[in-house]
This record gives sequence, C-alpha cells and structure tokens, in this order.
Amino acid sequence: MDLKAELIKGSNGIFEIAVEGVVVAKKSFGQFPDDKTIVDAVSKAIE
Repeated sequence: MDLKAELIKGSNGIFEIAVEGVVVAKKSFGQFPDDKTIVDAVSKAIE
C-alpha cells in the first residue's frame, strides 16, 4: 500500500483512523485496535 498518513493532535486520548474523512477504526472502550484490524479496515476502505 502506498499511502500518506497524517497525525493530528487531539484531546482526551482520541485515536481514530480515517480514510477520505470517514472513520474506519478507532479506540473503543479504552482499547486500541490491533494492527491487523487497522490494516484490514484501511484496505477495505480504499478498494
């Protein structure tokens, strides 16, 4: 995958992964998504 990533400082421990402005993965119930979950979500979003 040839993708460009941008880190945007947030507040309150927010962690979200967005593709074209659509959130595809995020921290939920205090748990960060694992690497596979993130890769799968991004891959599906860019198909």
